[in-house]
Amino acid sequence: MTDTFADLGEITLCYETFGDAADPTLLLVMGLGAQMIAWDTELCEQLAARGFRVVRYDNRDAGLSTFMPEPVDVFAVMAQVANGEEPAVPYKIPDMARDAAGLLDHLGVAQAHVVGASLGGMIAQSIAIEHPERVASLTSVMSTTGDPDVGMPSSEAIAALLEPPPSTPEQLAERRVACGYIWGSVGLFDDDQLRAEAIASWERQSNPDGVVRQLAAILTSGSRAEGLRALEVPTLVVHGTIDNLVAPSGGERTAELVPDAKLLMIEGMGHDLPRPLWGQFVDAVAAHAAQHPPRA
Repeated sequence: MTDTFADLGEITLCYETFGDAADPTLLLVMGLGAQMIAWDTELCEQLAARGFRVVRYDNRDAGLSTFMPEPVDVFAVMAQVANGEEPAVPYKIPDMARDAAGLLDHLGVAQAHVVGASLGGMIAQSIAIEHPERVASLTSVMSTTGDPDVGMPSSEAIAALLEPPPSTPEQLAERRVACGYIWGSVGLFDDDQLRAEAIASWERQSNPDGVVRQLAAILTSGSRAEGLRALEVPTLVVHGTIDNLVAPSGGERTAELVPDAKLLMIEGMGHDLPRPLWGQFVDAVAAHAAQHPPRA
C-alpha cells in the first residue's frame, strides 16, 4: 500500500492498490480537486476484504499526478459557456477517462469494476461510454449527466465552490468543515476528522491550480445523455437525499437514462461519504460488482 506511478506518456498518475492482485479490480475515481486519499484507507480495505483488488489514484491535476501547465480563467470559461461559445481548455472529462483506461493498461487489467464519486462519477460514466469493453460494472456516486437542468448545486454551494483558495492548512481545514455543513451529511460527519483529512491533503499536495482546470473540464464537457442511453454496462447509481452540491436529480436522471440501471438513494447522505454510511455503501458496491464478474 505505497504510492506507485504509472507513466502514460503525456501524464504520470500516482496510484495505490489494496488486496490480492488475483482478485477482480475495482477502480476508485475521485472528484473535483480531491486526492486519492479522499477514498479513506480503511474504506479501501473494507472493499478489498470483499474480494477485490482495489485501486485508488490521483486524477491529473490532483495529488501527486501530473499537473498541467496551462492557466485557466474559470470565470471567463463560465461566461463563454453561458454565451454558447466553446472555450479552449487544456482537457475535458473524456481525456480524464482516457487516463483511467491508460492506468488499467499499465496494471494489465482488461476489465475492471469502476466506481466514481462526483467528478469521478462523470469520469466513470465517460470510461463506460468511451471504453465499454474495459468496464465490468459501473457505480456512479453523487454525480450527474452533464445536462444543465439536473444536478445543479445550491446557490450557497456555488458561492463556496468559487471562493478564493485557502492559503494555509488551517484555512483549508476550516473551509472543509464549513463546506461540510453546506453540502455534507450533516449529523454524520466528525468536524475534527474533516480537519485532519484536510491537513493530510495539504501536506501531501497544496497546489490549487488543478482544481480550476478540472472545473473547466466539467463546464465544457457537455451532456453525456446520449452515451448513457446507449450504455450496455451494468450500472448502479448512488446518491444522497440531501446533496446540495450535486442535487439528487443528477443521480435520478443518470439512473433514468442508463438501461436497467439500479438507483440507491441514501437517506441523510449529502455530498460526502462519512463513516456511518460505509457499511451500506460497501454492501451496495460489492453486491453490484459480484453480480457482474469481469470477462476472462
